[in-house]
Amino acid sequence: MTTDTLDRTATATPQDIRRALLIGSEIALIDVREEHDFAQGHPLFAAQIPLRRIDEEARWRIPRLETPIVVYDDGAKEDGGLARKAAVRLEALGYTDVRELDGGLSGWREAGYELFEDVNSYSKAFGELVEHRRHTPSLPAEEVQALIREKADIAILDARRYDEYNTMSIPTGTSVPGAELVLRARSIAPDPDTTIIVNCAGRTRSIIGTQSLVNAGLPNKIYALRNGTIGWTLAGQELETGQTRVAPDIDHQSAQEARAHARDVAYRAGVKRIGWDELEQLKADTSRTLYLYDVRQPREYESGHLPGFRNAQGGQLVQETDHNAPVRGARIVVTDDVGPRADMTASWLAQLGWDVSILDVDWSTVALETGPDGAPTPRTREGRYKRPYEGTDNQAEKMQAYLDWEYGLVAQLERDGTHGFFVI
Repeated sequence: MTTDTLDRTATATPQDIRRALLIGSEIALIDVREEHDFAQGHPLFAAQIPLRRIDEEARWRIPRLETPIVVYDDGAKEDGGLARKAAVRLEALGYTDVRELDGGLSGWREAGYELFEDVNSYSKAFGELVEHRRHTPSLPAEEVQALIREKADIAILDARRYDEYNTMSIPTGTSVPGAELVLRARSIAPDPDTTIIVNCAGRTRSIIGTQSLVNAGLPNKIYALRNGTIGWTLAGQELETGQTRVAPDIDHQSAQEARAHARDVAYRAGVKRIGWDELEQLKADTSRTLYLYDVRQPREYESGHLPGFRNAQGGQLVQETDHNAPVRGARIVVTDDVGPRADMTASWLAQLGWDVSILDVDWSTVALETGPDGAPTPRTREGRYKRPYEGTDNQAEKMQAYLDWEYGLVAQLERDGTHGFFVI
């Protein structure tokens, strides 16, 4: 780290950042360009907060004011010094350890380090690593279409958020967002002879969802829909729109069985279980950032949640970890009132290299809060990266290019060398 004596702005070298990642120190590496620019290339563990959103988002996403923060832009003079302006704004908000990346993104590239494209890149790279190491079973779109036509004994479970499913979905599919799969799959497919097929828009959530059910020991044959709705569309097959099928309610016995299986998965991933006393000790440790997440669906969260916990659907917390927890090296505590959703979410976060615990307490003894968690207002479309897997009007060549990019992520992780992921 150096300090520019003319303007008193501290800097961090690419080597400083790599060292922090390798030894597990806390660091928030923040790309202050617009999302579209961020998606063209960024370091693996970078998170994105555009300059115009710093006042609104920073205190929510980086809650500890002493967090080491490194901001960067593309390093070109014509960008107007976005990183410098961002550093000034962050310091005005009370952050005490703000630095600029020396040379910006150009400096990172010149140091010979990897640049990752798209958004939520390290979660997607992890999904590819899971498939690579566990050989997660999958079926191509054409075979799944044939099974639908034959009225075979199958259940198609859509692991995305409900709004994504409602926009466009695989015919006959049911909305079961990621962390809900282990809890609710048996209510949809109680017969072990029913084949379960898990889909998302591309690859990651279908791989993680399928492997979640495999890890939890469901007796059914379980497959990912290979390449999700992208693969379905590229095969020339029609998607449904406006569908509303959701999983039925589960009974107490089913919930307890799911809880036992999910606990075993979390245990195998090395996840710790804590109570109120341990949580208070974590809160009292001001030297570490602490994220608290209730991983249920928004409607459940808003009807009653533990004080101090934010809401992030479990599957999305795994898919969008860079957004929900941009401070790499922080602690995460997750909870839910039944158990399996927190267990499965925590199992994946642990494999992603996070120090994660499950708050395992009796909710009936607590005065619950209601309503939303107060997260910043959603971003507008300004500067937004158009995902090639969302909506229904994507160009075939862009969808195929996206898949080709995902296929190469395992090799890119190996070249980068900072991830620290493991797969149970």
